[in-house]
Parts: sequence; structure tokens; C-alpha cells
Amino acid sequence: QVQLVESGGGLVQAGGSLRLSCAVSGSIRRINDMGWYRQAPGKQRELVATIANGGITNYADSVKGRFTISRDNAKNTVYLQMNSLKPEDTAVYYCNAEIVNRVYNRQSYWGQGTQVTVSS
Repeated sequence: QVQLVESGGGLVQAGGSLRLSCAVSGSIRRINDMGWYRQAPGKQRELVATIANGGITNYADSVKGRFTISRDNAKNTVYLQMNSLKPEDTAVYYCNAEIVNRVYNRQSYWGQGTQVTVSS
């Protein structure tokens, strides 16, 4: 069994900051790409940022320069530091990880989601 547990969401005023965390536990041999996605009401889920096991990052244009993704491989945890938040960043944020388990099966897993609300 593999679990992704997110934390750090909440309510913040525009211009403020939040830090999301996502800890992975369970039968893990290796974690490949990790990432954050978000889904606003009435919209499709969209990529926010991803980070490869070696540290290469990728960001949506809408968050470049404001958000920073990082990971701690020793802790199997990925973070998303969100600065200069805007009301349009309001969404449920989901963690995603591609995991290779003990028998070398590779599968993508999702967290349960954490709400981020930015007030104007």
C-alpha cells in the first residue's frame, strides 16, 4: 500500500504565502517524478509544478517566479512554496508521485487534496 498525505493548505490573503507538503509512505523502492496539480471549481485539473528525482523542475507559466517546488528524497516528501498568492490560485491542490514498488511495478498515485483559498 502507498499513501500520499498532504498538508499545509488554508486561507490566506492575496499577496500572502503558503507551503504545502506531501509525504509518501508505504511499499516504495523509488519515487520518480513528483508534482503538484490543482483544480478550481468548474475547471479541469491542471499542472502546477513537477520535480524529477534528480531535481529538474517544471512550472506552469501562471506560477513561474511565485511558486517553488522542492523535494527531500530522504523523507519521501515534496513541497510547494507559494508566494505572492492571487485569488486565481484558489483551488484544491493535489500531490502526485510516480512510484516504483518493491516488485518493480511503476504506478502513479494521488493525494487526497488540500484546499487553498486566497481572498482578495
